[in-house]
Amino acid sequence: MAKFTDEDDALLEELGVEIEAKATGGRTPREERIIAGFEEIQRFVDEHGRSPQHGEDRDIFERLYAVRLDRLRGLTECRTLLEPMDRQGLLEGGEAASIPAADDLDDHELLEALGIDGSMEDVTELRHVRSTAEKRAAEEIANRKKCEDFEEFKPMFLQVKKDLDTGIRRTRPFQRMAEIQKGQWFIVGGQIAYVAEVGAEFITEYDRRDSRLRVIYDNGTESDVLLRSLQRALHRDNAGRRITDLDTGPLFSGELEEGDEESGTIYVLRSKSDHPLVAANRDILHKIGVTGGSIERRIGNAKLDPTFLMADVEVVATYKLSNINRTKLENLIQRIFDRVRLDIEIKDRFGNPVVPREWFLVPLFVIDEAVGRIKDGTITGYQYDPGTASLKHAVK
Repeated sequence: MAKFTDEDDALLEELGVEIEAKATGGRTPREERIIAGFEEIQRFVDEHGRSPQHGEDRDIFERLYAVRLDRLRGLTECRTLLEPMDRQGLLEGGEAASIPAADDLDDHELLEALGIDGSMEDVTELRHVRSTAEKRAAEEIANRKKCEDFEEFKPMFLQVKKDLDTGIRRTRPFQRMAEIQKGQWFIVGGQIAYVAEVGAEFITEYDRRDSRLRVIYDNGTESDVLLRSLQRALHRDNAGRRITDLDTGPLFSGELEEGDEESGTIYVLRSKSDHPLVAANRDILHKIGVTGGSIERRIGNAKLDPTFLMADVEVVATYKLSNINRTKLENLIQRIFDRVRLDIEIKDRFGNPVVPREWFLVPLFVIDEAVGRIKDGTITGYQYDPGTASLKHAVK
């Protein structure tokens, strides 16, 4: 079986894959305990981008790791054992803490050195209280706080959920750190997360690029996690996903997917109905539809179809498209103009009530601009603003 090289390990680590120490065999139980304790410290550094620190204001696990690291640095036997796996340079420098030497690195003894009562079972039974994954999850939740301005973000979360339901957005497996940018959406820990802010990039003490993020969650909390911490959380979470951008996606792809058509037409219709609501808004009331066939055949029986308001219609504009997914395109159009959808109930020829869904109170020139933006891919984030009769980017 091929072995991983140092370069392979570095690449895996960049991808957020946990790298276990390579088995060498022949180690004593004590050596295995020393290595396991050192690996916990390494994971802490990966998570926080720094070495564990002393101080009563620090988390108990960080204080434990800081004391343990001091001990490892001060024992020649430990340094010799661990130096080949010290990828972060943790054993270099630092002053050993004034803790009596011992033959074993026992967490009970280290906690007592910190002045913590060894009889506190809920603290000292570290190996049996929580797994490393559980501790990480608990730490991240504990680091979240209430998002005081969540009302500004709430409409965005509602829209993203709606976009996922209608297929305008999709979820994709998370792959690269570069995907974590301001304005991006993810699913992590079963929650939708929005990257609201990305701080200035800095270089960690281990020569890695990182940034501080402001991440908003759909439960009304937020956190200021490091970019690399979010990256690792997404990789560790089997259900972690990236939510695709709000754009046309594969609407005009080079290759046809399931549900795509070789060609299609967006058509815009104006009704000849004498219904009072229709007559009062005739100049700006339009039906926007998509068809892969003949428009004439589609509207041939309009006056018998409640979809067409039980009246004849006239075609006022058509736009020819290629390689389109009709369902996604229709969902996209309806999202853009959802705020001005006509609220009307029509009786079909049997007297049954029907509520048509594809009629919008929007000027033709705005529809023309929207189709143009769909074609060139610049429709991302736009919605129709009836107050200004124009397309505008959705406000945060």
